Amino acid sequence: MVSPDEINSSLNAHHEWLLVRDFGRTFPLDRSEIVVDGEHGKTFFGFLDDAGFHSKRVTDAAVLDGEIRLDLATGFGKERETVRLVSRVAASELAVEVEIARLKTANEIAKLIETSFVSCTLGRVALNADNGRIAQIEFESENRQPLAAIADVTGKISPETLITSAMMWLEKLGARKKKPTLEIWIIGERARMRIVQKLHALMSERWKAKITVLYIDRKIEPPRLVPLPARRIAELWREKPRKLALPPALTLSNTARAIIAASPDAIDVVVSKQGETLRFHGLPIVRVRPMRAGRDSAWFGVGNRRQILSQEKADDFIEMVRELESHRTCDASNKRHDLYRAAPEAWLESILRRNIKLLDSNLILSPIYNQFRSANDKIDLLALRRDGRLVVIELKTQPNREAVFQAADYWRKIELLRRRGTLAAANLFEGREIKDESVLVYLVAPAWSFHRDFEFFAASLAPEIELWRWELHEKWREKIEVLARINYSAR
Repeated sequence: MVSPDEINSSLNAHHEWLLVRDFGRTFPLDRSEIVVDGEHGKTFFGFLDDAGFHSKRVTDAAVLDGEIRLDLATGFGKERETVRLVSRVAASELAVEVEIARLKTANEIAKLIETSFVSCTLGRVALNADNGRIAQIEFESENRQPLAAIADVTGKISPETLITSAMMWLEKLGARKKKPTLEIWIIGERARMRIVQKLHALMSERWKAKITVLYIDRKIEPPRLVPLPARRIAELWREKPRKLALPPALTLSNTARAIIAASPDAIDVVVSKQGETLRFHGLPIVRVRPMRAGRDSAWFGVGNRRQILSQEKADDFIEMVRELESHRTCDASNKRHDLYRAAPEAWLESILRRNIKLLDSNLILSPIYNQFRSANDKIDLLALRRDGRLVVIELKTQPNREAVFQAADYWRKIELLRRRGTLAAANLFEGREIKDESVLVYLVAPAWSFHRDFEFFAASLAPEIELWRWELHEKWREKIEVLARINYSAR
């Protein structure tokens, strides 16, 4: 295997690299953002991506023609991955290579349509123009009716994105004067399509009739496409809900109390089973974890710059807080500073966690666990209206095409828990009774931050989902001011 010194020598030949991971995912890196070192006869590869800094053990490595290929392992070898580091000089060639691989996958899926439904005649196969991550396939049925299909060629696109992409493309194809397309298929692997099927159940009957969900059955040879039946919302309540991930208690550690005292108007705490995360206007700055013998261990820092919190680092911690107080504030002099612009939705959520009545005086947040979690999904806020109805609150600060279906999926999960009595048993609202009526959905955003197609997607939901649009003033950091409230289910 290539030694750490040989890998570093190859890395030093170029200042910029492109990290290529599974399914063609890429991430640009400077040489300074890549760490390769050896310890106890083992080689470790450290790198940055959107999720932060990672370090993985190198099990094999090869260097060839300006490209470095690494086999990586984590979790005692349970998780394995092969990555490539390509010098940015060759990045244009890599883009062509990725596109070719995706087109190959698109054509393989198109071929599945032809072999699974022999009466269908294939037409155009292409990648979507926006980012080339979705296959767009046009074909005809036995009676010459035009049909369309989309499929994720990266394996990483969310179910909500697949639904909205199918709807937007179908609208475009349906506007054709000659032979408009009125039906579309969504094709993918079975597990992902099961989730799409649940979102499909949340749509109006009109849209259910237009969209068909199919999965690739790989248990047979050759693989075939199998349609999933359209489900009614009532069928979703037969599922077994997952257990709530609630923290054991809200008793704060002495460490957390001392940190909050440094800036009590800005710092709040989110409690989980793993410990406490302290945030400055929603931006995580300290993580506290309980240790043995009643002691705590804490790390502080913003992003990947973390240090152990100790007496020796007290000055560094105070300096960090002062910098946050200067830049992460509504009246900051530099509105383009990274600390001001980071995690805006978490900032908005932190304001409303402190006082939900700024949004609606009729709402009561759970004093037990304000930042509610169902399954592994984070729901921004869960509240109870004074009349007893539950409210799922989804927050956005930037236009998001998938927001409506994200909120609808949260509605499904919370409504299932409500119907099963799980929420009442958890006593989330200190004895207040939860009314036996469907959960409400509040989608909250600055007025100009709703996606231009919001109404189009909102109108596609089933009437059982009561969706409200709450428009805030653009200067919400200074003052929460509600400009408009619109009930889309009443339209």
